[in-house]
Amino acid sequence: MQISILGCGWLGLPLAEALVKIHTVKGSVTTTAKLPVLKEKGVLPFQVDLNNPDADAITGFLHGSEVLVVAIPPKVRAEGAISYPDKLKALVPYIVQAGIKKVLFTSSISVYGENETVPEVDELTEPNPQTESGKQVLASERVLQSCNDFSTTIVRLGGLVGGERHPVYHLSGRDNIENPHAPVNLINREECVEILSKIIERNVWGEVFTAVHPETRTRQEYYTGVAKDLGLTAPKFVQYGSTVGKIVKGQEKLQRFLGITFS
Repeated sequence: MQISILGCGWLGLPLAEALVKIHTVKGSVTTTAKLPVLKEKGVLPFQVDLNNPDADAITGFLHGSEVLVVAIPPKVRAEGAISYPDKLKALVPYIVQAGIKKVLFTSSISVYGENETVPEVDELTEPNPQTESGKQVLASERVLQSCNDFSTTIVRLGGLVGGERHPVYHLSGRDNIENPHAPVNLINREECVEILSKIIERNVWGEVFTAVHPETRTRQEYYTGVAKDLGLTAPKFVQYGSTVGKIVKGQEKLQRFLGITFS
């Protein structure tokens, strides 16, 4: 099977590396400098920048693929950038023209609201985004879901960690960090790759998943422990104020549909 991955960055490239072992994979990056990296991994490289769309490049990137994985971040603060949902609106006609019937969209748990009740949310919870990024991500989900020419599966990923990417590096050594007792809602990159791969492998389309490691520790417990493990200065949390957050579930559906278990 041939698969196109739009956005071979922090998550898309490892996914491409996993899929290329048994599939033909086309991957996109936004700059020519990154094209050799894809080629070295056995991925067919394409330069696609939805802020400056090139019809021929997009057509070539999608041609012949059965599945499209959308793994580009929203980047809502990028000056002069086209909004995330508008990028996908412009992409939809190309998907239809290419005859792709299966789309996999990497979304975010930012589509769910959080408050002092610390609600439990999962794939059945009505989204209520409170940030601009969350609002754009939800609008982008709906752009894809509203097209009847292909079936879209949505994966709402938790906070992403793995490799050199971890929030603790930004928190280390800082003082007066608020919300110490809120739950963490993170997921490791390897777990993300497994989930996305299994969706394609098991042909699971038209579904919505929430993907968060079932971590039960608070922010203070978690980041203090990770800082210690990495030899970093632990962040210091304030012990006053309300706790605001959410507890993201959904692991049962991941197990039932995809056989995903978390260690």
